[in-house]
Amino acid sequence: MRLPSLTALRAFEALGRTGSIRAAGEELAISPTVVSRHIQNLQADLGVTLVEHKGRGVVLTEEGEQYHRQVWQAFDLLRQATQGTKTTGQKGLAIWCIPGLATVKLLARLPELEAQLGGGNITLQPTLSRPDFSRGDADAEIVYLNNPPHEGDLRAEQLSHPRVFPVASPALLARFPAITSPSDLLRLPLIHEDSTAQWETWLRHAGVTHIPILQGPRLWHAHLAIEAAKIGQGIAIANALLVDDDLRLGRLVEVVPSEIYLGSYYLIAPHNRWANRSVQMLFDWLVQVLRPGRAPIAAPDAAIGAKEADC
Repeated sequence: MRLPSLTALRAFEALGRTGSIRAAGEELAISPTVVSRHIQNLQADLGVTLVEHKGRGVVLTEEGEQYHRQVWQAFDLLRQATQGTKTTGQKGLAIWCIPGLATVKLLARLPELEAQLGGGNITLQPTLSRPDFSRGDADAEIVYLNNPPHEGDLRAEQLSHPRVFPVASPALLARFPAITSPSDLLRLPLIHEDSTAQWETWLRHAGVTHIPILQGPRLWHAHLAIEAAKIGQGIAIANALLVDDDLRLGRLVEVVPSEIYLGSYYLIAPHNRWANRSVQMLFDWLVQVLRPGRAPIAAPDAAIGAKEADC
């Protein structure tokens, strides 16, 4: 029997495991539209409905659940075979991290961590998906959660509990000089991540009791929302860790003063991995990198210019 497209099966396996078209796309580094197309092609190939829409998301049908269990087992065998071929004892660290923090805070500082690990290779995967530690997907993950996690066989340690507040470009804010309270923000263009939920939560904490249906673009990730705010497209919700450099350099301005704290960044790893020196060093390094007032990395252009001058 001719097998369905392996690419379509891979998209279906990721969708069933992550529970989200968006998360499956994040893991596979393809767009949600492409994931949906793969699922549609697979269903047409098999002549069976595997996925159905429910609310704003999708769920597996009964046939889809049965098929996914077997597909997952097949891919799991492939993952185990691949893991078994890797060199044992190789120094390195595989980290899954939410995209905003990975892009804004960690990427430029990875040489620091590599040096502390004695030259070990660092694999930093920006993703909204959660790793399966039992399959060796990652050594540790960095997540942002609104509530303290209860992770069973995993140990979670808090890294930072940053303040959350609205930000905008100075040019945009100059167009709305009468903004003095959180309720005034409802008259301005708002920028969202994957949904309006973050803005709604922040507004409730800020004392706004009547929140209408919020409009505005949805950009999926915090760092994209922040970039949109910097170029004047609207007001974004951000936390102090992600925008401290932008505020200091005047690229962004805090719109209204507030003292609201919604969630925390956590480092999560299996209990037995915490005995590993590299995971403990990762935790210590992250605490230092994410502490308030940590000096920014020097602009790379200066170093490049210096090398060119030496030549």
